Amino acid sequence: MSEYGRAVRPEPCVMELVSRLAREPWTDRPTCVHPTLSAAARAIHDHSSSAGRRALLPLAPRFLDTARPGLEVSARVVALCVSTALACGDMTRDEGERLHGAHQTALHLLTGRAEPEGAARWWLPLLGRFGWSEPFYRTFVATEHVAEAVAVTARHASGDRDLKLRQLLKQCLAAHGALRPGAPTPS
Repeated sequence: MSEYGRAVRPEPCVMELVSRLAREPWTDRPTCVHPTLSAAARAIHDHSSSAGRRALLPLAPRFLDTARPGLEVSARVVALCVSTALACGDMTRDEGERLHGAHQTALHLLTGRAEPEGAARWWLPLLGRFGWSEPFYRTFVATEHVAEAVAVTARHASGDRDLKLRQLLKQCLAAHGALRPGAPTPS
C-alpha cells in the first residue's frame, strides 16, 4: 500500500505521477494542473495501450503549475481537441452536433465572432454576470468537451493510435502554453 492508502499500480497515469511530483495527495486530478489539460491527459490515458500509457509519463513535468485561470486557456485546448475529432469525420449524429457546438463555443470564447451554441447561449451571459462563467467552463463544460473529443479521435485513429494520442496531448500542452517554443520536448 502507498502512503496515501491506495495500492501502488505498476502503471500510474500521467496525472497521478504529476500529483506525486507536485507533492500533492495521490490523485488523477492534481490541483496544480489546469482541469482541461487534466481531462485531456486522463482521456488519452484511458484510450491508450499499456505501452502508450508508459510513453505519456515523460510529459508529466510539463503539466506542473498549469492551473492558471482564463477562458482562453480552456477554449484553446477544447478547440484543438474538437477540431481533431471533427477531422475524423466518422461519428454519430449526436456526437457531431455536440462537438460542433463545443467548437463554436470555443471559437466564441477565443475570437468573439462565432456565436456559442447549445446551452452555452444562456449560461455564458448568465454566469458571466457573477464572474462564474470561467470556472464553470474550465471545470465542467470544457472537460466534458475534451473527453468526448478524445474518445472520438481515439476510436477513429488509424495507424499508431498511441502515437497520435500522445501527439494530441503534446499539442494540448503547446496550446495551453506549457510547451514553449524552443523548449526541449520529451519524445
